Amino acid sequence: MISLSHLISLNLLLFLVGILGIVLNKRNVIIILISVELMLLAININLIVCSVYLDDLLGQVFALIVLTVAAAESAIGLAILVIFYRVRGDISMRSLTLLNN
Repeated sequence: MISLSHLISLNLLLFLVGILGIVLNKRNVIIILISVELMLLAININLIVCSVYLDDLLGQVFALIVLTVAAAESAIGLAILVIFYRVRGDISMRSLTLLNN
């Protein structure tokens, strides 16, 4: 059986890959959205692992809530990007930062 420390280290690795995807990516907005989803996935796995280890259902309930929020965030973010692409014709980070002016 896989130990708790192995699963938590896997979750840490997934979370760090998500952070690196955000920090190192300066151009593609879709990669940033995927990185945020990867970070939320790591949090969900961590909640479920701790819930099983502690024999408590509360972590699994929180994981379902996080999944719901992640799905809504992903749908709204992609809808905004599709509309922005239709208006501007480009969804790079450079064109999105022009919205601040």
